[in-house]
Amino acid sequence: MKNYKNSIFYIVIIGFFSFLMYWIFKQGKILEDVNVQEKISGNSNWQDFINSLTHNLQHPLAILLAQIVTIILVAKLFGWICRKIGQPSVIGEIVAGIMLGPSFFGHYFPEFSALLFPVASLPNLQFLSQIGLILFMFVIGMELDLKVLKNKAHDAVVISHASIIIPFALGVCLAYYIYTSFAPEGVQFLSFALFIGIAMSITAFPVLARIVQERGLHKTKLGAMVITCAAADDITAWCLLAVVIAIVKAGSFVSSIYVILLAVAYVFLMLKFVRPFLKRVGDLYATQEKMSKPVVAIFFVTLLISSYATEVIGIHALFGAFMAGIIMPDNMKFRNIFIEKIEDVSIVLLLPLFFVFTGLRTKIGLIDDPYLWKVTGFIVLVAVVGKFLGSALAARFVGQNWKDSLTIGALMNTRGLMELVVLNIGFDLGVLTPQVFAMMVIMALVTTFMTGPALSLIDKIFKTSFVAEITDKIIEQAKFKVLISFGDNNNGKVLTRLAHFFTKKQEQNSLLTAMHLSHANEVNQFSIGEYEKNSFEPILATSQELNVNVTTLFKVSNDIDADICKVANQGEFDLLLIGLGQSIYEGSLLGKILGFTTRIITPDRLLNTFTGKENLFEEDVFDERTRYIINKTEVPLGILIDKNFENAGTVFIPIFDEKDIFLIQYAKKLIYNNQSQVSILDVREIVKNNIELKEEIRAIEQVTPNHIAVLNDKKIDKDFLKSQDLMVVSLDSWKKLVETRSTWLSSTPSTLIIQEGKE
Repeated sequence: MKNYKNSIFYIVIIGFFSFLMYWIFKQGKILEDVNVQEKISGNSNWQDFINSLTHNLQHPLAILLAQIVTIILVAKLFGWICRKIGQPSVIGEIVAGIMLGPSFFGHYFPEFSALLFPVASLPNLQFLSQIGLILFMFVIGMELDLKVLKNKAHDAVVISHASIIIPFALGVCLAYYIYTSFAPEGVQFLSFALFIGIAMSITAFPVLARIVQERGLHKTKLGAMVITCAAADDITAWCLLAVVIAIVKAGSFVSSIYVILLAVAYVFLMLKFVRPFLKRVGDLYATQEKMSKPVVAIFFVTLLISSYATEVIGIHALFGAFMAGIIMPDNMKFRNIFIEKIEDVSIVLLLPLFFVFTGLRTKIGLIDDPYLWKVTGFIVLVAVVGKFLGSALAARFVGQNWKDSLTIGALMNTRGLMELVVLNIGFDLGVLTPQVFAMMVIMALVTTFMTGPALSLIDKIFKTSFVAEITDKIIEQAKFKVLISFGDNNNGKVLTRLAHFFTKKQEQNSLLTAMHLSHANEVNQFSIGEYEKNSFEPILATSQELNVNVTTLFKVSNDIDADICKVANQGEFDLLLIGLGQSIYEGSLLGKILGFTTRIITPDRLLNTFTGKENLFEEDVFDERTRYIINKTEVPLGILIDKNFENAGTVFIPIFDEKDIFLIQYAKKLIYNNQSQVSILDVREIVKNNIELKEEIRAIEQVTPNHIAVLNDKKIDKDFLKSQDLMVVSLDSWKKLVETRSTWLSSTPSTLIIQEGKE
């Protein structure tokens, strides 16, 4: 009754007030001007709609949102392409910016370019990109570990300062030769030369750190050295840039002294007063659970005030953001909280705007004759000689071998985003012409692009690489080698337990290696040590529980699937174990399979599938990553479908085909090492008709009686399957089992699908 009254009340209220509004709108039409009424017609209503829509599309906010969507999509597309060819994604994002600018998009589609990037909208794009840069420089400052600089300051400072002064001097020499032809009118030689010099001296610390991670160098002495060099280089170069900006804005060196003195006072204030205050706040709120929004606001306000102060002083807001990051509390967890809060917004959303804004300024078409391309080539040559050779020779001088020295030189020659920041500052100050700006952007692209190939060439010449160094040690260490590749901790623990059952009594002649690969976008240089520790902590705890030694292998990768196969193949492992997890049974492929349990699959139809006479289900069995590993790995591969796997006391092995006979070797290992009870289902009497195989099984029975049994009954009993701890099946047979939508798949225990090694 109550619901009925509510319904009546609802209908009356809605109906009455709707009618009231309609009547008011109707009466309101009478108030309109008569002349306006005469102009209204069916066609003008449509025209009004079109005019309104056009006006909305031209609104500054609508244009900005359309720009952001276009920029992010194009930047991510080009970044993805570059990652696929082994290059840092930043190169693709820079190229995307140039493509959207007048060099390509504006040249071939001028009308559409003018519609998407009207001149009046560029200030909005610039200011938003500057906010992104401020946040990014804040993160860069936080990712610098000053303790590392203190511990390894001597050699690193020598290499770093040599890698700055040599290209800086060569840049000044270059400026002397191109000043007359390419300097803007009215710009003093000192200002022009200083900016060319600083542009030659920059190293892209974020790109360098990412390359070091991806190549597995971060845990080596070389990796620590080059990261320290880059950090020292970053701090020194930004201090020099602040001085250069002060000189350029002041107009002379003498008048710039006041600006420099203000900058020194600012740095002193930040280090001696602001930093201790922030440290006390950080000590009180060291975990994310305790950190409230007002506390977060304190640090963001510090960032903004610092950026504002340096902008007012005259050394650019980016230096203030960088300095604010440096003075953040040293607590790693605390810094990671801010890095995680800021990094995604700055890198994914705002930084691509900066790349495109740079691209809109970059007019490659201005370099329109052979002479200008020669000058561009000479600029690239000076940049490479100064940075690459300068760093390499300095590293060699302090005692590094030639291979490490050349590697340091190649990495320090990476310029990337940081170079674009410097060039845009020079462009905004009027020190660089559009022509020189375009030449320097090309130099930044070339020097960043060449880093990967240069490192690969150095590795090839000296015949060393991360994978080779790791796998050479592994090859020498053991007779039976198992590689466990895991993504999440629970998966790693289960795979470790499974590998132990295969090697329990053969520890002296076996080696278990647990490998965790993380995508480059998931970790940052500052927290990589803690990330690695957390990744392996549960696996090492499980290994202690099982009393087994596990070697750990961690690597930051841009192509996880390819690196898994590379390590497994080059390490000549006897078994690679990966996991699928129980989720494969929930909702996707096997969910579909298990949904057809009412369908009867007779033994004849099952055998027809295994003999190739019938194909009942052609859908792919595995996801894309697993299929890639199956196709590319050359060593034996085990894929575990985990259904709460804990033990391998009872094991079930179906033999459907002569190709499945190799599974007996795994049965022997489980029986010998784990005392497993193995039941072999001889579906097509393969075992019965194979004399050698029968003798091998008989030999197993003699050594370990009552541990192996051959079942000849084709009918599979669900209760029997549920009583087993593990099913071991060949990859081909598993695919055919899935194709048949076999009714007993829902009753299988945890399943180890094995692909025989490829010859």
